[in-house]
Amino acid sequence: MDTTALRSAYDTLLDAAAVPDLGDADDGGWSADQVLAHLLGVDASIAAVALGVVAGSRPVFDNRISLDTWNLDRIIAEHSGRTALIDHVRDQAAVLCDIADQLNEKAASVLVPTLLMSNDALVLDQPIPLASLIDGLAEDHVPVHTRQLLDLRVAVSGDA
Repeated sequence: MDTTALRSAYDTLLDAAAVPDLGDADDGGWSADQVLAHLLGVDASIAAVALGVVAGSRPVFDNRISLDTWNLDRIIAEHSGRTALIDHVRDQAAVLCDIADQLNEKAASVLVPTLLMSNDALVLDQPIPLASLIDGLAEDHVPVHTRQLLDLRVAVSGDA
């Protein structure tokens, strides 16, 4: 697989995560740290799925654990602050991309039973190719969370 787009999406996300003065969501949504913890969970889970496919097992992907606020808070507590979270996301994204770079066409085409939830709504409940699961990170998931992080910027005088 070609992970150029995914690596680029993560570079943009990590730049957004490093913006000073990220505040809290006005709507009671996730904090920047929770977004980063969510990404850590998703990336590790997809990397595990990819390795499972290569090993010949029949893994599934279910994103619900990466949405659980208790689990997100647990992940956050394991880090010494936002910088440590950012560093871990950078490292985990590199691991995921390195695994994806090594997938051959046959492994990338394996159908993975996938359950995706977002805001308590079912987004997807069907098998999709492993490549689509990974490519979906670059095409949608990472850019959505980049925008979410940028929306947390605290307005300072002079901002429009």
